[in-house]
Amino acid sequence: MSSGRENYREDVAGRANVEDTPELLAYYDELEALEAGALWTVANKIEPWEPQSSSVPMIWRYRDLREHVLRSVELVTPEKAGRRVIYLNNPGRREFAAAVGWLYSGLQVMHPGEAASAHRHSASALRFIMEGSGAYTIVDGHKMTLSANDFVLTPNGTWHEHGVEESGSPCIWQDGLDIPLVNTLEANFYEVHPDLRQAVGFAVDDMTKTWGNPGLTPGGGAWDKGYSPLYKYEWERTYEALKRYAEATDGSPYDGVMMEYINPVTSGPVMQTIGASMQMLRPGEKTKAHRHTGSYLYQVAKGKGYSIIGGKRFDWQERDIFCVPSWAWHEHANLSDSDDACLFCFNDLPVMRSLGLYREEALADNGGHQPQD
Repeated sequence: MSSGRENYREDVAGRANVEDTPELLAYYDELEALEAGALWTVANKIEPWEPQSSSVPMIWRYRDLREHVLRSVELVTPEKAGRRVIYLNNPGRREFAAAVGWLYSGLQVMHPGEAASAHRHSASALRFIMEGSGAYTIVDGHKMTLSANDFVLTPNGTWHEHGVEESGSPCIWQDGLDIPLVNTLEANFYEVHPDLRQAVGFAVDDMTKTWGNPGLTPGGGAWDKGYSPLYKYEWERTYEALKRYAEATDGSPYDGVMMEYINPVTSGPVMQTIGASMQMLRPGEKTKAHRHTGSYLYQVAKGKGYSIIGGKRFDWQERDIFCVPSWAWHEHANLSDSDDACLFCFNDLPVMRSLGLYREEALADNGGHQPQD
């Protein structure tokens, strides 16, 4: 059993550096038979000097995926599939069906008149609308109409279903969930609605009309859930807010003009495990590189540009999706000299912050820019 045994030694004071001997190798075998082991053989592996993400920087180009997403309509029905989704795989996270870190992402397609069955689960979920008209989501009886670049919540434990009106057109949106995280915590439950559909019990788009008014809270309004009551964040209002903010700030040297989507009741993240933001890169803007803990998945909402992640350049355009693994250097650039570019992002930042694990570092060398491969 001892042949080929790994020993993660480092010749550094304070780190494990125990040389293998025949007696120790036999000892390790005895421990292994008891489903135990000596910490000093693996301590340097499980306690790295800095985060070592198994995720790799990736880009999924919409022009490559779109045809395959649409083809799934011919092959499976939403009734048979549950949800007709093409999910995104990160080569380093295939075992968990994760796009990056502990985050899942997929592209869902529905045709006019189709509706997926209502269900709920422990995982938190979001939708970012990519194309089409007539899409809607119902969350705990609240129906929301959806347009391109709208950001929608289906928080953990809520009954939700999606569909496209008969009068609409084929719709594609990005799903984002924390399924890998919740599964790792061994806390995931899934339940199908007993009637397969839920009744709409409120005025259409009532949550946006109630909670989506800047600086205003409904009189007598009470909300005690851990997620935002503003289930839908509209693109037009978001983009207008970015443009107004850009008139009053120089922005971040690392993220341009960025605003976080928030829970209007707490001013905290939209959900307990998933945060989201929208950032604007002004014409010709190139940010400096930084890195931080947490996993980030971007979708290009507007414009054309590139990002350098871990020293590698990824060119992107509208609807492309790319990821930044935890503790990876990254910077962004807008290739247009006349128009802005906007990047939607969802992340596990609420988890990092609530556990006290968030850490950020700016690149000090080379004027703050990475050398490229």
